[in-house]
Amino acid sequence: MAYSATLPLSTRKIARCREIARSIGGEVAELVESHSTVGTERAVLRLLGFNDALQWEGLLFPTSNFLVDQLKASERLNEGALFWVANALLSTGLGISELEQRTIKEGFDIGKVAPFDKSKVAKLANQLAKDSFRKLVQYRKTRSGLKRKLHDPVSEKRPLKYVIVATGNIFEDVTQARAAVMDGADAIAVIRSTAQSLLDYVPQGTTTEGFGGTYATQANFRLMRQALDELGQEQNRYIRLTNYCSGLCMSEIAVLAALEGLDFLLNDAMYGILFRDINPRRTLIDQHFSRLICGVSDIWIMTGEDNYMKTTDAKESGDQVLASQFINEVAALNAGMTHEQMSIGHAMEMDPSYKKVILYEIARAQMTRQIFPKCPLKYMCNTKYKTGDIFTSHAVDTVFNFIGSFTQQGVLLLGMPTEAVHTPFLQDRSLSIRNANYILNGSLGISNEFGYRSDGEISRFAQKVLDDALKLLEKIDGMGLLKSIEKRYFADVSRTVEGGKGAAGVFPVERKNYLNPFFELMGSKI
Repeated sequence: MAYSATLPLSTRKIARCREIARSIGGEVAELVESHSTVGTERAVLRLLGFNDALQWEGLLFPTSNFLVDQLKASERLNEGALFWVANALLSTGLGISELEQRTIKEGFDIGKVAPFDKSKVAKLANQLAKDSFRKLVQYRKTRSGLKRKLHDPVSEKRPLKYVIVATGNIFEDVTQARAAVMDGADAIAVIRSTAQSLLDYVPQGTTTEGFGGTYATQANFRLMRQALDELGQEQNRYIRLTNYCSGLCMSEIAVLAALEGLDFLLNDAMYGILFRDINPRRTLIDQHFSRLICGVSDIWIMTGEDNYMKTTDAKESGDQVLASQFINEVAALNAGMTHEQMSIGHAMEMDPSYKKVILYEIARAQMTRQIFPKCPLKYMCNTKYKTGDIFTSHAVDTVFNFIGSFTQQGVLLLGMPTEAVHTPFLQDRSLSIRNANYILNGSLGISNEFGYRSDGEISRFAQKVLDDALKLLEKIDGMGLLKSIEKRYFADVSRTVEGGKGAAGVFPVERKNYLNPFFELMGSKI
């Protein structure tokens, strides 16, 4: 019997998992190379500066949507939206802002502008992309400067305390976020309104109504960012801001988040496929472009493997979680991201009534920490087994905080005692943060004080999860990722390649004719 500070996991098996995941990632790479989506093209337009909206059928309709719809109707989208915007600029002599205003006021149709000299159009398009790219880099530098100026909780070598606000009203969200920061929260996540991921456009302006959360809009991002920066200056502490970058507008939301200084984005194509029934090809293509933007903008992505445990037995689904984490890692690397930007997701979602459940939760958390040593892992609290018993709920959250500290997780999504009763009140969130403050401060450095038995229950369970994940990855590689999703390999949910929402927004491109310089500028490995 021997003790070690780490679990006795097979480095050979871990390497083999990564090798297989790279092979699986090749299927996605081929898809990205040969297709684009209306969401990706709208994101390109937003990078150029098309972020206004026009009145259409009583709604504020984004100009990025309007322009892409024009190009689709004119069967010009296969060359890329950027090409035809550059063509319109050369043909009319207008600038970006002037072209947008003419579109808003006159309904100007770029899909009907006569083709200009192709080489001159391509030259201007490349210059527009370079200018936009430089602006993104500058935004990142400005944000990085603020982090250096203020105290950054990341430097404390403990998990970041991450809490949620979800009132539906952005102004009320700001009030709740300020209260949470004053209690000690390090990161604020504004929960997106239920089913916004199914909207094929990004709403415009600040919003005060939303079911189950608040709409993700550029104006809402800006308002919350300003509020957190102001409070951060008062407290001499950098506060991180989070929102959701999934669904039919994944790439566009990444652009808006980059422009408004967000730090984290929930970004996982599998989540949209499995739990929102969004077309698999649409989401995998959009995910790549959204991650390119996140990589350049130094935004951490947070993956959604914790959701698999809500539809299956969490004790038995560890192989699905780990296999998906390896695939998510490859997808992020292919988008030029670093491991330090990958807040790989997992959760403490096993049934608390199981014997030895705490040992199993430690095993999975420590296993994930060792396999992804540079990643600021996002560890989510138990929600599936929360009930109206707020006292037991608080006890479970205390154990969660302790495991997060003991296994050195990067981000702890704090549980709330009233989570299963109602949307948490200010005092509920305050209780949770005080709980986390006590555990994280009191157990600082505890992982250096204990070791794991090589023949113990924790070691055996972690090794089994790794073995099962390796077998699962081999099966997925054998049949293909898209086919494995159809065969219920993840979360016991089946989705077909041609099915799901937004399928009509996917279209083939020929790389020699399609123009999108952002892929190269942002360091795409595909």
